[in-house]
Amino acid sequence: MATLFGARVRRLRTAAGLTQAQLGELTHVVSTRITQIERASGAKPTLELARALDAALGAEELLVELWPYVYREAFPDWSRAFIAHSERAVSVRQYAAHLVPGLLQTEEYARAVLSLGMTLGSAEQLEERVAARMGRQERLTAPGRPELWVVLDEAVLKRPIGGDDVMRAQLERLVEVAAEPHIRVQVFPFEQGGHDALGGSLSVLTLPDGSEVAYTEGAHYGQLVEEPAEVRHFSGIYDRLRADALPTVMSLDMIRSAMEGYNREANVPSRSERRRVAQEQLQQSGGRRLRGGRRRGHGRRARS
Repeated sequence: MATLFGARVRRLRTAAGLTQAQLGELTHVVSTRITQIERASGAKPTLELARALDAALGAEELLVELWPYVYREAFPDWSRAFIAHSERAVSVRQYAAHLVPGLLQTEEYARAVLSLGMTLGSAEQLEERVAARMGRQERLTAPGRPELWVVLDEAVLKRPIGGDDVMRAQLERLVEVAAEPHIRVQVFPFEQGGHDALGGSLSVLTLPDGSEVAYTEGAHYGQLVEEPAEVRHFSGIYDRLRADALPTVMSLDMIRSAMEGYNREANVPSRSERRRVAQEQLQQSGGRRLRGGRRRGHGRRARS
């Protein structure tokens, strides 16, 4: 896809009568960067650069529309294949062990998640990842949107990713999307104990032809499963998780309760703030005792 992107840039540049140096000046990059893009060599173009090229070449967002496919090439093969399947799926069933699934993340929550454990070259790369994730959410409101069934481990609600305000907004979003007729959200409570998917997340996708694929994921790895017998195994695991999870109404009550907890915590002073107030109160209390002692001593001297 990077090759196609580069060919389009070269064709548009030639049609506009621009040299690589001139296009570089218009997009605020050196001419060798334009050469790299046209040859599909070196670093892949950023989203910001794709927008700048569109504007300079009058491409009417053609390059911006191609950019997600170029961006996807930076991911491992198994991850790219899963994303491609997800974009065609008519049904998505997910169990999330640690984090809210990407399809339901708020922008602030996604930014906090993508900032964790990632070696990013710049803030721009982070914003590109956030933009790509938000872009994939458009499927949930587009024609032909998939049915989405999400089971969240209770740990997802209790882990304050990004702080109280971010978590409160994220949980509020879960409650909102759960009202949509094609989305179901359940919570798998701690009291249920262990299960077959403990320690990782699981997705089962149903494709337009009725076939299914499964995807398991940990912190630093992922596995796409396409062999029918193995997929049936993971589908069975998911069905048991869904059956043992709290019903939808009870799940939403738990999410709302967690959301209220973050509301309360937001109004509780931090530890440093509590320490500062305590010190001030101690100083004021000592001062009052000292002043009071002086008044009492003065009174005794007057009576003598």
